[in-house]
Order: sequence, then structure tokens, then C-alpha cells
Amino acid sequence: MTWQVIDTAGGVTAGWRHARQHRKHRAPEPQETLVTAYALARLQPTAAPHPDVATYIERIQETFEPFGGRFLVHGVTPERIEGEWEGDVVLVAFPDLAAAHAWYASPAYQEILPLRTAHLPGELIFLPGVPAGYDAATTAAALRAALPA
Repeated sequence: MTWQVIDTAGGVTAGWRHARQHRKHRAPEPQETLVTAYALARLQPTAAPHPDVATYIERIQETFEPFGGRFLVHGVTPERIEGEWEGDVVLVAFPDLAAAHAWYASPAYQEILPLRTAHLPGELIFLPGVPAGYDAATTAAALRAALPA
């Protein structure tokens, strides 16, 4: 599996995960170029719906709108093509990672978060998108350059 670093010039460097852990490549630098960020949740199936979850769903959108967030996917069961996957998916886009983090830490979201976590277990991750003009061939070239001779 590979990892990426989007540098401030908009270029991408890549290397093996173990190389990153051994500090053979530079650490990510703060981003100056804004790229869309995504909040991706995988919510585990439960035995029965709970009224608190309905309240959470009623109120969640108003918590991320002030941060520029919008639903891209909401509570669908994905079509599994490879690997194992259980649960439903929620995907929210934000203008950048700072907005995603600000939303999650906001008093409005923190107030409703226990309504979901107490009754609907899952995982949430933030993902930076790629900059405009991203070319996977550049990532492949950086990956090849990082391979042992």
C-alpha cells in the first residue's frame, strides 16, 4: 500500500508505508494549497434503529453547513467489489482539512455526537483530496524512484 504527500507546490510524492515509518521520506508539510477534504464514516449495522439516531440525523446537516460541508453519500450500503466491508457509508465534503476538523470540534457537533455513538458504532476518518490537475503518473514515477535498485 502506498502513501502520498501533497506538497505546497501541488506536486505529489509517494513511497511505501514502511519507508515513511522509517523516515526515508520527508514528513508531510502544512498545506498552503487548499484541496477538498472528505469525512468518511463507516457505520456498523445494528439490531434495531434508535430514536437518538433519528435525532442525530435530523440535526447533523446543520452542524457542518457553517463549515462548508455537504453530503456526497449518506447512509448507503456499498456494493462490495473487493475485500471485506460491513456497514453503511457516509461521505461529507469540506473545503479543506481545517474546515473538517473545525466542524468535528464544534460545540454543535459535539452536542449531538453521543446520540450516534451510543447506539450506532462506526469509524470516521478525514481524507485530503488531490489538487486540481493531479496526475497519477506523477505518483507512479515517485513510487518507482523510491523502489530499491
